[in-house]
Formats: sequence, structure tokens, C-alpha cells
Amino acid sequence: MRIARYNGGHIGVVVGDQIHDVTAAAGIDLAEWPPVGIVRTIARFAELRPGIEAAAKAAPAVPVASVHLDTPIPWPHKLLALPGNFRAHRAEMSLRPETAGAPRTDETSGFFMKSNGSLSGASDPIRLPDKPGRDLHHECELAIIIGRGGRHIPRARALEHIFGYSCLIDVTIRGKEERVMRKSYDTFCPVGPWITTADEVGNPDEIAMRLWVNGQLRQEAPTTDMIVGIREAIEMISDVTTLQPGDIIASGTMSGVGPIAPGDTVKIEVDRVGSMSLPVVADAVAANR
Repeated sequence: MRIARYNGGHIGVVVGDQIHDVTAAAGIDLAEWPPVGIVRTIARFAELRPGIEAAAKAAPAVPVASVHLDTPIPWPHKLLALPGNFRAHRAEMSLRPETAGAPRTDETSGFFMKSNGSLSGASDPIRLPDKPGRDLHHECELAIIIGRGGRHIPRARALEHIFGYSCLIDVTIRGKEERVMRKSYDTFCPVGPWITTADEVGNPDEIAMRLWVNGQLRQEAPTTDMIVGIREAIEMISDVTTLQPGDIIASGTMSGVGPIAPGDTVKIEVDRVGSMSLPVVADAVAANR
């Protein structure tokens, strides 16, 4: 099932190029603040799924292209990411002066957090701040959406805790400031265009991810190239902090990261999950200076 959040918080099931409104069946209150209804839907999905499926069959269909696709989970409890999780990307970053010689273990550098405020959706532009002389880069990643929470989750049971997957772009300003700050500007974490549930994706060990800028392929790799795999990541993170339904884990990126600038178009595609194409614009504050 492909579950989208659109037009200010409605929930829809996407079938082909059409979307069916299942907001009521998903238990969503559009007036709720903060907008955490989708988190409850994920936590109760086994219970709600029959009603959602029935509503999707009964609801009128409208073209996906006619709606505004919001980020699927705007208010997760945690937005976590794996740094340097592809060896080829580690190698390319070791050549940059601000990261050369940075200490790393052989297998993992742990994880870090991005601000939830950096989340945006498939119909939203990437807004770049005015940072003269700084590199602003794209990073192609897979979003892993937790469905069943837990602590000390063994890797052998990790996939049982995954609700689904989505496309994720980790936009980054290169520099020596704290990583969380450089990755947490508004719109620096587009996620979408929807969540594809884990049962539809199947085996996540060979999912290919690709990213283009202005039609030029910049990044491409399968999840088999991850240093810390999906199961291992869930085990590692849950040893530190209790995972909750709706938590988002970003896979880390492969080699080929590069600059983006206002006027560019960035497209990300994840096999069996989805794709989205986003314009890059100057932040409104920067544009008005």
C-alpha cells in the first residue's frame, strides 16, 4: 500500500496515478495540532487497515498530479540518520579539507539527529539559505519508517518493526559547524512522495537508489552497499533510544554528492518505493535581502 499525506494533512491511498481519500478511516483530525495523527495511524495500522482498504475502494479517485503532496510524517518523535554509511562516500568526503582526518571506526560512526523542522514534502521546493562561499550538497537516501516501537531490538527481528519506506534527500551545508545545525534548515529533509508499506516493498536488502540534478545522474547504489545495514541500524539505534511508531531513520548516502543551486531540479528514485522531483529555490529571506 502507498500511503500519502496531502492537501494539508489528508491521508490518501495511491493506486497507479490516482489517490483515494481515506482520512476518516485513518482516524485523522485535520484540525489537530500538533499534526501527529499519522503517527497514531501507523501505531494502530493493523487495526485500521481493513477500514482503510475499504475506504480506498469506495472513495472517488483524483489524479495524484492534482494534489499537493505533504511530507508523510511531519511530526515524528525522532528523525535520525546514519553518517558515512557507504564506503565510497566516506572515501570522497575524506578528500574534503573540513572532514579530512576525522576519526571514524571501521564499521560505524553511530547516528545523529536532524531537526524535525527540516522535513518537507514532494510538492515543496528545496529552499537554500544565502551562504556565499559555502557548498550546499544533495544526499540521496532511503527513509526507513518505524511501525512498531521497541528497545534493544535484535537484528533478527528488526524488519518486524518497519512500517514502510520513503525517498529522502538529506540537504547539507558543508563546513565545520555542528552537523545537526548544517543539516537542519527548513526544507533540508524532503521525504516522500508517500510511504510504501514494507509488505509491498519486500526484501529491503537490494533496493536501488538514484538521484539526478537537472537530468544528470549524480548518485546510484543499492542498499547492499550500506556499511551498517537496515537490520543492524535498528539494532544499534534501539540499544541507545527507544524507537517509536513514526520514527524516521535515514540510510546514509552513497558517493556522488554534489552542489545544488537555485534553479536546479533534483529528482530522487527508490526502486519499489517511489520517486519525486523537486525544484531548488533561494530562501525567501535571502531573496529579499
